[in-house]
Amino acid sequence: MPLPFLTADRGFEAADDVALPFDDRDRWRRPYRPGPWRVGAAAVWLMLASFVLFAAVIIALTGTFRGAGAVFGIALAIIVGALRLLRMGVWVSAAGLRQVSFFATRTFGWDRVGSVRTVQQPVRWLGLPRTVQGQALVPTLRDRGATDLPPLMTTHNADFLGRFEAFDRAADTIEAWAAEYRRG
Repeated sequence: MPLPFLTADRGFEAADDVALPFDDRDRWRRPYRPGPWRVGAAAVWLMLASFVLFAAVIIALTGTFRGAGAVFGIALAIIVGALRLLRMGVWVSAAGLRQVSFFATRTFGWDRVGSVRTVQQPVRWLGLPRTVQGQALVPTLRDRGATDLPPLMTTHNADFLGRFEAFDRAADTIEAWAAEYRRG
């Protein structure tokens, strides 16, 4: 019984040039994968949350529902923090550029973005106060000029530490989005 959908030797069809259904440029997307440091930290937090949830069940079985509710709330806070950690990064769409940090989200429409460029500068190592020499993707806004906007991403953040090729690909992709959607 031939299974043509499983073979690699079938010919290309004309329908292969059609845009994929998930290729919606109006949806916010991250043009890179989260790095191993970010995923590892979120996994550790989720594992901690599982232990806290187990403790909440044990506390609930002993009969102190008020204490179990408090511990369950702590577990929920840990889970929300881990999910927010995974959501952090730079997101792009046809509407603009979005930088998601742990506590805040900043969105700039493409009409406000003056340029997005990669510069060599001291950058923070994994978000800590220690700085090292690296590259950063820096935006400039038309209405504010070259003020002190924090970099969108760096070669030493949790997504790109030790992955310089991935940083170059992501920076090139974001710069291409900016060149395509900026007006004037």
